[in-house]
Amino acid sequence: MPDFHLTHEQQALRNQAQAFARNVIRPVAQAFDRSGDWPEAIIQRAFEAGYLQALVPTEFGGPGLGHLDETLLAEELAWGCAGFFTTLMANDLAMTPLLLGGTEDQKRRWLARLVEAPRLAAFALSEPEAGSDAGAMTCRAERRGDAYVVTGTKCFCTNGDKADWITLFCTTDPGKGPRGISAFIVPSDTPGLTFGPPLDKMGQRVSRQVELHFDGAVVPAAHLLGREGSGFALAMHTLDHTRATVAAAAVGVARAAFELALEHTRARTQFGQPLIAHQAVGFTLADTATRIEASRLLTWQAAWRADRGLPNARASAMAKTFASDAAMAATTDAVQLLGGYGYCRDYHVEKLMRDAKLLQIYEGTNQIQRLVIARDLQQNG
Repeated sequence: MPDFHLTHEQQALRNQAQAFARNVIRPVAQAFDRSGDWPEAIIQRAFEAGYLQALVPTEFGGPGLGHLDETLLAEELAWGCAGFFTTLMANDLAMTPLLLGGTEDQKRRWLARLVEAPRLAAFALSEPEAGSDAGAMTCRAERRGDAYVVTGTKCFCTNGDKADWITLFCTTDPGKGPRGISAFIVPSDTPGLTFGPPLDKMGQRVSRQVELHFDGAVVPAAHLLGREGSGFALAMHTLDHTRATVAAAAVGVARAAFELALEHTRARTQFGQPLIAHQAVGFTLADTATRIEASRLLTWQAAWRADRGLPNARASAMAKTFASDAAMAATTDAVQLLGGYGYCRDYHVEKLMRDAKLLQIYEGTNQIQRLVIARDLQQNG
């Protein structure tokens, strides 16, 4: 069974991330939420702290953090602001296919760029007509000599137009469905690649998602990850690894909402006693606190399994689903407990509620996660 006693190094990492979230992210989170500006200075500071390159192995010049380490970072950064978490940790999603399926030369070339400077990478899987059904993608890469010519559109690509390089999934053999999907590393300055405008979102507004338009973009065959047709399995394996990070972010958002609700209900008096002393309020907070602890344990279990190379599709799906549902419930309840104040933009909880919703959607909707869990139960008991 997992040992959830954090090492001194992990506790130091957690404390550092907590201080970064409290002192760097939280003070500006609402301003960036309103402006939608690109947080260049904070990205620079995150790079200096080692967060942009967290998963880069030590042999390639990175910190070489594990997945459990990454969840510690994610919880604290998302406590500061879920949108900043999504922006800063998108590099880990983009580099995971490279770590899992790339050659040593590919890793050395592309990971080095993330270590040298505050550069971003992006992960391009979803399409306008192929979201949850990723196997139905139509973005096409046709082999021509020692290169591939890519045509098609990708959507909801975090940091796409700000990235140095992009991990692209597209079909090399449309007749084979998921078995015809391949993965490539595509430099963002590739001719024929253009970007749409940033999406105007309900929450996580500081994070930036764009469409990618490929119009005859030429990608060298040397940029293929693994072999042709292995891309779909690589994408699914990647998401099995990274969903624990989303779950950890959900814990951070839920914790932020809970702390604000607890502070308010202990301080505010109604009918002669603090709000928390009223059973309906106290029970709501008790349920939230319980869900947060359960979410964190599910998250750590999934990350622990990923660190040891154990099958973790079910564990990561459970963690992501439970934790993001818990975050949505915690933020909704926090708005309710603060009453009219909770509904106002001057109070942080309304932002937390908007931010939490995306955690139930990206990296596989919670409906898809339940399908993953159910199919695993059917096959493995």
